[in-house]
Amino acid sequence: MMKRREAVKFLSLAAGALLAPNVSQRAFGQDNLAVGSLSAAHETLLAELADVIIPTTDTPGAKAAGVEKFIIRTVRDCFSSEEREQFYAGLRKFEAECQSKFSAPYAALSSEKKVDFLKSFAPQNKTFFSKLKQLTVTGYFTSEIGATQALAYLPIPGRFQGSVLLEPGQKTWAL
Repeated sequence: MMKRREAVKFLSLAAGALLAPNVSQRAFGQDNLAVGSLSAAHETLLAELADVIIPTTDTPGAKAAGVEKFIIRTVRDCFSSEEREQFYAGLRKFEAECQSKFSAPYAALSSEKKVDFLKSFAPQNKTFFSKLKQLTVTGYFTSEIGATQALAYLPIPGRFQGSVLLEPGQKTWAL
Protein backbone atom coordinates (compact mmCIF):
# COMPACT_ATOMS: atom_id res chain seq x y z
CA MET A 1 0.00 0.00 0.00
CA MET A 2 1.29 3.43 -1.03
CA LYS A 3 1.44 6.21 1.52
CA ARG A 4 -0.08 9.58 0.79
CA ARG A 5 3.28 11.42 0.62
CA GLU A 6 4.68 8.90 -1.81
CA ALA A 7 1.56 9.17 -3.99
CA VAL A 8 1.76 12.98 -4.07
CA LYS A 9 5.47 12.81 -4.84
CA PHE A 10 4.88 10.29 -7.63
CA LEU A 11 2.04 12.33 -9.16
CA SER A 12 4.12 15.53 -8.99
CA LEU A 13 7.03 13.88 -10.77
CA ALA A 14 4.71 12.38 -13.41
CA ALA A 15 3.05 15.76 -14.06
CA GLY A 16 6.45 17.46 -14.22
CA ALA A 17 7.75 14.91 -16.69
CA LEU A 18 4.75 15.49 -18.95
CA LEU A 19 4.88 19.27 -18.81
CA ALA A 20 8.64 19.89 -18.73
CA PRO A 21 9.41 19.43 -22.45
CA ASN A 22 6.64 21.80 -23.52
CA VAL A 23 7.51 24.43 -20.92
CA SER A 24 11.22 24.39 -21.66
CA GLN A 25 10.66 24.53 -25.43
CA ARG A 26 8.30 27.47 -25.05
CA ALA A 27 10.68 29.27 -22.68
CA PHE A 28 13.56 29.03 -25.16
CA GLY A 29 11.46 29.64 -28.27
CA GLN A 30 12.17 26.21 -29.72
CA ASP A 31 8.57 25.48 -30.61
CA ASN A 32 8.68 28.49 -32.89
CA LEU A 33 11.51 27.11 -35.00
CA ALA A 34 9.39 24.46 -36.66
CA VAL A 35 6.82 26.95 -37.92
CA GLY A 36 8.12 29.02 -40.81
CA SER A 37 11.88 29.32 -40.45
CA LEU A 38 14.06 31.54 -42.62
CA SER A 39 16.73 30.53 -45.09
CA ALA A 40 20.09 32.26 -45.45
CA ALA A 41 18.72 34.04 -48.55
CA HIS A 42 15.86 35.47 -46.49
CA GLU A 43 18.30 36.61 -43.81
CA THR A 44 20.29 38.41 -46.51
CA LEU A 45 17.07 39.93 -47.84
CA LEU A 46 16.19 41.23 -44.36
CA ALA A 47 19.67 42.77 -44.05
CA GLU A 48 19.25 44.52 -47.41
CA LEU A 49 15.76 45.78 -46.55
CA ALA A 50 16.90 47.09 -43.18
CA ASP A 51 19.83 48.82 -44.85
CA VAL A 52 17.49 50.60 -47.26
CA ILE A 53 15.31 51.74 -44.35
CA ILE A 54 18.32 52.98 -42.32
CA PRO A 55 21.24 53.38 -44.75
CA THR A 56 24.83 54.13 -43.94
CA THR A 57 25.45 57.88 -43.89
CA ASP A 58 27.90 59.60 -41.58
CA THR A 59 26.94 56.85 -39.11
CA PRO A 60 26.81 53.09 -39.81
CA GLY A 61 23.49 51.76 -41.13
CA ALA A 62 21.18 48.96 -40.07
CA LYS A 63 23.20 46.30 -41.87
CA ALA A 64 26.35 47.23 -39.92
CA ALA A 65 24.36 47.06 -36.67
CA GLY A 66 23.17 43.50 -37.45
CA VAL A 67 19.51 44.47 -37.35
CA GLU A 68 18.48 41.41 -39.40
CA LYS A 69 19.49 39.16 -36.50
CA PHE A 70 17.34 41.22 -34.14
CA ILE A 71 14.38 40.96 -36.54
CA ILE A 72 14.75 37.20 -36.93
CA ARG A 73 14.99 36.63 -33.18
CA THR A 74 12.08 38.95 -32.39
CA VAL A 75 9.82 37.37 -35.01
CA ARG A 76 10.78 33.87 -33.86
CA ASP A 77 10.51 34.45 -30.13
CA CYS A 78 7.89 37.17 -29.68
CA PHE A 79 5.36 36.85 -32.50
CA SER A 80 2.43 34.46 -32.35
CA SER A 81 2.35 31.67 -34.92
CA GLU A 82 -0.16 33.62 -37.01
CA GLU A 83 1.83 36.89 -36.89
CA ARG A 84 5.05 35.03 -37.67
CA GLU A 85 3.53 33.30 -40.70
CA GLN A 86 2.10 36.60 -41.97
CA PHE A 87 5.52 38.24 -41.66
CA TYR A 88 7.26 35.38 -43.47
CA ALA A 89 4.55 35.41 -46.17
CA GLY A 90 5.14 39.14 -46.68
CA LEU A 91 8.87 38.54 -47.00
CA ARG A 92 8.32 35.74 -49.53
CA LYS A 93 5.86 37.90 -51.48
CA PHE A 94 8.38 40.75 -51.55
CA GLU A 95 11.11 38.52 -52.95
CA ALA A 96 8.76 36.88 -55.47
CA GLU A 97 7.59 40.24 -56.82
CA CYS A 98 11.19 41.43 -57.07
CA GLN A 99 12.17 38.27 -58.96
CA SER A 100 9.25 38.64 -61.37
CA LYS A 101 9.91 42.34 -62.01
CA PHE A 102 13.72 42.33 -62.28
CA SER A 103 14.59 38.63 -62.77
CA ALA A 104 17.11 39.05 -59.97
CA PRO A 105 17.11 38.84 -56.18
CA TYR A 106 16.65 42.06 -54.25
CA ALA A 107 20.22 41.94 -52.92
CA ALA A 108 21.59 42.05 -56.49
CA LEU A 109 19.76 45.27 -57.44
CA SER A 110 21.40 48.70 -57.53
CA SER A 111 20.76 51.07 -54.65
CA GLU A 112 18.35 53.19 -56.69
CA LYS A 113 16.32 50.16 -57.83
CA LYS A 114 16.17 48.85 -54.25
CA VAL A 115 14.73 52.13 -52.98
CA ASP A 116 12.29 52.47 -55.91
CA PHE A 117 11.03 48.90 -55.58
CA LEU A 118 10.58 49.21 -51.83
CA LYS A 119 8.66 52.47 -52.33
CA SER A 120 6.36 50.78 -54.84
CA PHE A 121 5.87 47.67 -52.68
CA ALA A 122 5.23 49.39 -49.32
CA PRO A 123 1.84 51.04 -50.07
CA GLN A 124 0.37 47.75 -51.32
CA ASN A 125 1.61 45.78 -48.30
CA LYS A 126 1.27 48.22 -45.42
CA THR A 127 1.01 45.62 -42.64
CA PHE A 128 4.23 43.85 -43.61
CA PHE A 129 6.15 47.05 -44.28
CA SER A 130 4.96 48.68 -41.06
CA LYS A 131 6.15 45.70 -38.98
CA LEU A 132 9.43 45.57 -40.90
CA LYS A 133 10.05 49.28 -40.38
CA GLN A 134 9.15 49.08 -36.68
CA LEU A 135 11.47 46.12 -36.10
CA THR A 136 14.28 47.80 -38.06
CA VAL A 137 14.10 51.06 -36.13
CA THR A 138 13.81 49.29 -32.76
CA GLY A 139 16.68 46.94 -33.58
CA TYR A 140 18.90 49.76 -34.80
CA PHE A 141 18.41 52.19 -31.96
CA THR A 142 18.78 49.49 -29.30
CA SER A 143 22.02 48.22 -30.86
CA GLU A 144 25.39 49.51 -29.70
CA ILE A 145 25.96 51.30 -33.00
CA GLY A 146 22.57 53.00 -32.94
CA ALA A 147 22.72 54.01 -29.29
CA THR A 148 26.30 55.27 -29.26
CA GLN A 149 26.94 56.57 -32.80
CA ALA A 150 23.54 57.63 -34.17
CA LEU A 151 22.24 59.02 -30.87
CA ALA A 152 24.02 61.18 -28.30
CA TYR A 153 25.11 58.80 -25.55
CA LEU A 154 26.18 59.76 -22.07
CA PRO A 155 27.22 56.61 -20.15
CA ILE A 156 27.30 58.38 -16.77
CA PRO A 157 24.63 61.05 -16.80
CA GLY A 158 24.79 64.15 -14.68
CA ARG A 159 21.83 65.78 -12.98
CA PHE A 160 18.32 65.41 -14.36
CA GLN A 161 17.14 68.18 -16.69
CA GLY A 162 13.54 67.59 -17.75
CA SER A 163 13.43 70.07 -20.61
CA VAL A 164 16.55 70.82 -22.62
CA LEU A 165 16.54 72.64 -25.93
CA LEU A 166 18.41 70.91 -28.72
CA GLU A 167 20.79 72.88 -30.88
CA PRO A 168 20.28 72.70 -34.68
CA GLY A 169 21.86 69.47 -35.93
CA GLN A 170 22.29 68.03 -32.43
CA LYS A 171 21.65 64.30 -32.01
CA THR A 172 18.71 62.99 -29.99
CA TRP A 173 19.68 61.45 -26.66
CA ALA A 174 19.86 57.69 -26.13
CA LEU A 175 18.08 56.54 -23.01
